[in-house]
Amino acid sequence: MKKEMDDNYGHVLKYTGIFGGVQGLNIGIGLVRTKLVALLLGPSGMGLASLFNTTVNMVFQATNLGLPFSAVRRVSELYQEGDEAGLARYVKVVRGWTLLTALLGMFVCIVIGPFLSHSTFAWGDHTLHFVLLAPAVGMMTITGGETAILKGIHRVGALAVIQVISILAALLFSVPVYYFFGASGIVPVIVLMALATMLATIRISFRVIPLQLASAGRAMKEGTGMIRLGVAYTLAMVVGSLTELVIRSYLNVTGDLDILGLYNAGYMLTITYAGMVFSAMETDYFPRLAAVQGDVFATNETVNRQTEVSLLLLSPMLVTFMVTLPVLIPLLFSLEFVPVIGMAQVATLAMYLKVLTMPVAYVTLARGQALAYLILESLYCVALILLIIFCYQRWGLYGTGVAVTLAYLFDFLIVIGYAYKKNGYRCSATVFRYALVQVLLGLFSYITVCVLSGIAYWLVGGILILLSTCYSLRILRRKTHLWQALMRRFRSSTTQPVSD
Repeated sequence: MKKEMDDNYGHVLKYTGIFGGVQGLNIGIGLVRTKLVALLLGPSGMGLASLFNTTVNMVFQATNLGLPFSAVRRVSELYQEGDEAGLARYVKVVRGWTLLTALLGMFVCIVIGPFLSHSTFAWGDHTLHFVLLAPAVGMMTITGGETAILKGIHRVGALAVIQVISILAALLFSVPVYYFFGASGIVPVIVLMALATMLATIRISFRVIPLQLASAGRAMKEGTGMIRLGVAYTLAMVVGSLTELVIRSYLNVTGDLDILGLYNAGYMLTITYAGMVFSAMETDYFPRLAAVQGDVFATNETVNRQTEVSLLLLSPMLVTFMVTLPVLIPLLFSLEFVPVIGMAQVATLAMYLKVLTMPVAYVTLARGQALAYLILESLYCVALILLIIFCYQRWGLYGTGVAVTLAYLFDFLIVIGYAYKKNGYRCSATVFRYALVQVLLGLFSYITVCVLSGIAYWLVGGILILLSTCYSLRILRRKTHLWQALMRRFRSSTTQPVSD
């Protein structure tokens, strides 16, 4: 039993580390690419690229019916059961639906091209641009379907390779094309990046499961459950996008563009930072959870194990982030963004709640409870809007950080409550103990940044960072074989005789 526990910890830690590292590489290369593109295109060119990318992603998300996510559930179940015939048959269904939605996405992009041109731009006719971007929507949809298959059959290493290829392709395509063609190369770059990612994905996916398509009738019949869950997931994403639009519109009207810019910087900085750990959940954790969703005991064990590892990995980062924000903000942005420090520090507390909520929230999706997932997400979005309005009116920009944390607290309570009552989720004593220690250290860190300054600030803050880090490392060292493996490798390398 102990070896199995060690293996579980090792697996979660390994793949959280892999995708956290890939996310870090993504951010690093993205910074280099953004800097070079900014020099080549200037602010107006970057704005144009942002408009095209945002529109393409919107059409992609609205027309793929959530297949890149919902298909993972059944594929993972069949893979876990060892039903090779059933798996091959269902993959045909997934690919059939993927092709249909890819064609739908391209058709929609072409048909609404004139509307997109009119609504997105106040100058010129860009209909042709949106028509030329239609293939990118189709290729993104195909990539999403094949990625769902790879997630379902647990080809996690292959997915990491694909992400790295995509990151490098974005850099290699964009810089030379923008250098020679300027803003005229924006549309070709988007299409080339979609093509590179699709080719890398299908090359690996088709090698694992050769290409075969189900008939349209069969795909329609056998994919009903997948589509139902996928549509709910898509609607939840739409609700989330509308929520962000409402919040930003409110801040822009009630405050001004400076307040909106500061809010965006604080919100995105906090969410992106934590995303280095959360990125592993959809890729590795959700397929494992979907495979055991019919077993309450195995589901609880999987959820609690993921929560433990994510909490132990993320907590020291959050304490460090909170304490060092006064240095990071001017370094990453400029002195004009100093007012966002207080907002970002209090919003960091929300990430403790997110790491406790997300593993449990995936249970609803793993069990195909589409309507419940949509309702829970909608309740959170409504709470966030109301809290932003209430807290901003009383405490300004700082109040938006308070609102984000309170909204995550509300989300934590309703998600845990639903999972407890409907899905039999029970938080383990281990998760409770780890959360108690790390959340208390996070609260002490927040009190420190609020009341101390000067040498006392950095001394107490440094001690809290050290305590959180040592606590996590001690537990991870005890519960995994990774530390022992590293020590054995180090000893073997130091004791190996050197040949002349």
